[in-house]
Order: sequence, then structure tokens, then C-alpha cells
Amino acid sequence: MKVLISADMEGATGVTWPADVLPGGPQWERCRPMFTSDVNAAIEGFFAGGADEVLVNEAHWTMRNLLLERLDDRAEMLTGRHKSLSMVEGVQHGDVDGIAFVGYHTGAGAEGVLAHTYLANSITGVWLNGVRASEGLLNAHVVAEFGVPVVLVTGDDKTVEDAKGYAPAAPGVAVKDYVSRYAAVCRTPARTAADIRAAATEAAALAVRTEPVRGGPFTVELEFDAEHLAGAATVVPGVAPTGERRVAYTTETMYEGIRCFKAVTTLVSAAVEEQYG
Repeated sequence: MKVLISADMEGATGVTWPADVLPGGPQWERCRPMFTSDVNAAIEGFFAGGADEVLVNEAHWTMRNLLLERLDDRAEMLTGRHKSLSMVEGVQHGDVDGIAFVGYHTGAGAEGVLAHTYLANSITGVWLNGVRASEGLLNAHVVAEFGVPVVLVTGDDKTVEDAKGYAPAAPGVAVKDYVSRYAAVCRTPARTAADIRAAATEAAALAVRTEPVRGGPFTVELEFDAEHLAGAATVVPGVAPTGERRVAYTTETMYEGIRCFKAVTTLVSAAVEEQYG
């Protein structure tokens, strides 16, 4: 049994503020061990539940946030940017039986601690076939095309609630309770590690590959906080305006859909100006 952990940071234990997740600052350094603790707890749980192999895919920002020197020795870590499938890189090789979303968060425009979708700001909403989409929802459709179930989700309580829509059978662990986008009632790392470890042990039984799910076509619509960002997005072939500050595109598979999404967000990020967005 091989489990892939997609590890994001906004939903990690103790994280509530932009400085907690922006690389290079003292608060980021302080939160890295708590992020690593969450991931280690999942690793420990999956091995206790019968996993033979665990690969951790670093999925936050620069994708160089986890502390490799503190990682459980039984696991391996894929770190660094510019990966074909970004947050779920590794799922496409046919040897992954289940995936865990650790440290995840809710989507742009939704309630949740540090809620966003791919870009920390600029995107005010994303919809997949008319349903507001978090990164978890988008990634769940990608991995389903490779027959890989989502078996565990950790983050704030709003993230756990969101996950019921795309992975209803997966255990969810709330490491903190939402108060505002920048505030939460947090549990200590010792408590959250115990909760994640127990949930991952249970979740290992769900790591069974299935037949690939072909759920397309998929229409992804994005809304931005400035008109020129919508214009930048339409540089990508197939992306067209759908309304004020909105664009959309349609693909037959979510593999294509997430790669187009990555192209759109890369262009939009480059079009953001420091003062006026």
C-alpha cells in the first residue's frame, strides 16, 4: 500500500495569519515545526494502519516549507516547484492507493482560515461546474481520474465540512476552529498530532485503488478582484470572458483542467501590481 500526502500549510496546526505561511519570516520559521508535526502524525498513522510506503508532496507556496530533517524516516518527500500536477504530483504514476490532504483550507470567497484558491488574493471565487471550488475539490477530481481515493483531510473545521462534499468517506481532522479569515481557536500540536495519527490509522483501510472516474466535461469559472486580471487570464487558449471580472474554460478531463488552471493563475499572478493589484 502506497499513500501520497499532499501537504499544504494554511490548514496546519497553529496557523492563522499570513506571516505564518509566507516563507522567510520569523513566524513562518515558528510554524514550520507544527506543519511538520501534522505531516509526521499522518505518516505514523498510515504506517500503523498497514501502509508500506508514504510519499509526501510539498504543496505550499515555494513547496519548500516542511523540515526534511524532522520528517519520519520511513517516508520520502517530494519538494520544490514546477511539478506537472502541482499539489497532487505523483498520483499519475499508477502506484498510489490513496491520497491525504493535510493542512488544507477552504476556497476563495468562502469562510475559513486563510481561505483562498491557489493565489493568496486576486481570485475572489472559483466554481467547478457551478459549484464553489476549493483546492481540495479541484484536486479530488484530478486524483479520481487516476483511480485514487481521498482518504484523509485535515485543516480547520470549515475545511473538514467542505471535504464532506468531495470525500464523504474520508475521516476529517479539525486542528482549529474558524473565527475569521485570520483567527481561530487552536489545539496544541500534541493534541492535533494524536488526532491526526488516529484518523490516518483508520483511513489506511480506505487506500484502495478504484477504476478511474471520467466525470467530464469540466467547466471552471474564475472571478478576480480587478478587470485587468481577467484580461490576463484570456491569454491562455480556451479561456474566455463570461462577465465582469470573470472568465471560464471547459476541458474534457480534470487533468487538463488543473493544468489550465495552473497556467491561468501563473499569468494572473504576473499581472498583479504591487500597489493597485
